Amino acid sequence: MTRGAATSVSINGWIILDKPLGLGSTQAVAAVKRNLRAAGFGKVKVGHGGTLDPLATGVLPIALGEATKLCGRMLDASKIYDFTVNFGTETAGLDAEGEVVATSAIRPTLEQIEAILPEFTGPIQQIPPAFSAIKIDGKRAYDLARAGIEVEMKARQVTVFALNTRHPGGSRDLYKDGAIGAAGDSGFRRNDESLEGDLRSDRGDEQLSSITLTAHVSKGTYIRSLARDIAHALGTVGHVTMLRRTRAGPFSLSQAISLDKLNEIGEGAAATELILPLEAGLDDIPVLDLTPEAAGAIRQGRVVTGIAMDDGFHWARDAAMRPVALIEISAGKLKIIRGFNI
Repeated sequence: MTRGAATSVSINGWIILDKPLGLGSTQAVAAVKRNLRAAGFGKVKVGHGGTLDPLATGVLPIALGEATKLCGRMLDASKIYDFTVNFGTETAGLDAEGEVVATSAIRPTLEQIEAILPEFTGPIQQIPPAFSAIKIDGKRAYDLARAGIEVEMKARQVTVFALNTRHPGGSRDLYKDGAIGAAGDSGFRRNDESLEGDLRSDRGDEQLSSITLTAHVSKGTYIRSLARDIAHALGTVGHVTMLRRTRAGPFSLSQAISLDKLNEIGEGAAATELILPLEAGLDDIPVLDLTPEAAGAIRQGRVVTGIAMDDGFHWARDAAMRPVALIEISAGKLKIIRGFNI
């Protein structure tokens, strides 16, 4: 294929971007479109599976073609974040930007921090930040906040599946990849094994100016609010100085590519080597292999019964291993949630 030439090749899958600091999610989607267009793929439907603001980095799933039908499911998926809380100062945006709104001379100890974390694990009530994308009377909360308009943010229930300390200080990136299961076991690997001694020698009674934590959370959880509430529970104030998403649904940093790698697509690199298949976004649910008759029935929207599979969500594929649909099975009956035109 000649670079820049139009093609009828259909792209259905995922680009998992390790979003850099300063780039918004909408800008990331635009970068994908631009590079695919430069590579000669013409107009490709593109969407993202979970916003990351410009001050956050990490896993941003970007869906292509038929995979965009799974963006809603990706938004509902749980996510894992590393984040650093700086104690003593609270800002209007609860992050590194914004004016200082509160200060405190109190600094917690590692022992105090670890003692308070169970209070923020499980179902919790959380008030979102004023600088958030929540709509109030049809307007984004952050637009109202920037205009100096005070709004009442209502509490919402979210779930924190696991919440762990990483390393007091938060000034060094000790871990490369985050993969915490529902039980909270860590899949982190050290960048520098020589830091092992530093972690063992940390004193629980030393006052800390900051702490790096890892949280595995449900959809709708605001890490900045979590950091604020943890600081308040410790009798001080705080804000987030580093926020990195290490996992979104089935996708982790190990599958992510850099912005530079993405740009190579537009410069002639083979795009297919950087695009994950559509079914990679369904790895967390069982697969159902269909007979040719059942696959044809589903594609035509006809009712399929007598399926010998456990109740719940599955993804169905045909004899050629092509995804046919996202389905839900209940009492042997099959309901089509999303059909794929592949």
